Amino acid sequence: MLIYRVSRVLNLAHGELMMLAAYLLITLTTLFGGHPLSALAGAVALSLLVGLVLYVVLMRRMTGELVIAAVLVTIALGILLRGVMVLGWTGRTYHPIEQLGWTNKAIALGGGMTISSVALASVGTAVLLYCALFGFFQFSRWGVRMRAVGENPLLASQRGIALHATYALAWALATFTGGLAGILIALDSGLDTTMAVVGLKAFPAALVGGLGSLRGAIAGSMIVAAAEVLAIHYIDPLVSDVVPFLVLIVMLLIRPWGLFGSEEEIERV
Repeated sequence: MLIYRVSRVLNLAHGELMMLAAYLLITLTTLFGGHPLSALAGAVALSLLVGLVLYVVLMRRMTGELVIAAVLVTIALGILLRGVMVLGWTGRTYHPIEQLGWTNKAIALGGGMTISSVALASVGTAVLLYCALFGFFQFSRWGVRMRAVGENPLLASQRGIALHATYALAWALATFTGGLAGILIALDSGLDTTMAVVGLKAFPAALVGGLGSLRGAIAGSMIVAAAEVLAIHYIDPLVSDVVPFLVLIVMLLIRPWGLFGSEEEIERV
């Protein structure tokens, strides 16, 4: 959503970039044996660097081209990254939390409900990141610049805003947040090549809530998550991966621009 908000390009390699950060954690855990926090910090920092490099080397060349061409490039990027990860780390399942020497204890919530410590940390991290991004876009100089570029890049450039620097920052922040999410998911439930599906589920949530809207992202995520939980409980766990896209189809039929989006947004897509 960060990349779309600034450049109006849907990054369809989001799931693969999440997965790449988790695999980098596996490698750094081996390199920094006995220093789990260093491995974790290194993986998060590298995920930010990956986004910056991808823009400078690849996506910068797509500036000024048709949006559909840039989207197709992200699809090709996702396929390439997945192939590289299969070749480099094989397709077996990893459990990075065990390699770090940590435990994922269950925490009682009352009423017979429990939550893992990593899952609880994931919720807390998501809340902190949301608040940080909201404050960044509303009050920081670079956040205002990113909003301006998203609204009208030509006018923004005429006012002296560096477009390439802004786009690079958007890619760096998007891969940083996505990479952090991928690392937390891997710590909680293990890591294999199916993690890309989790990243793909972000698009129904974003589209249901409304592309480019931070509050829409929250609403869309809650709706999609609730639909998944209900499907697991009342239908079959095997259909849970399909439910987000069914919710998306229903929303596209009723309100194509999402709950907090606008008709202009869907026309841009």
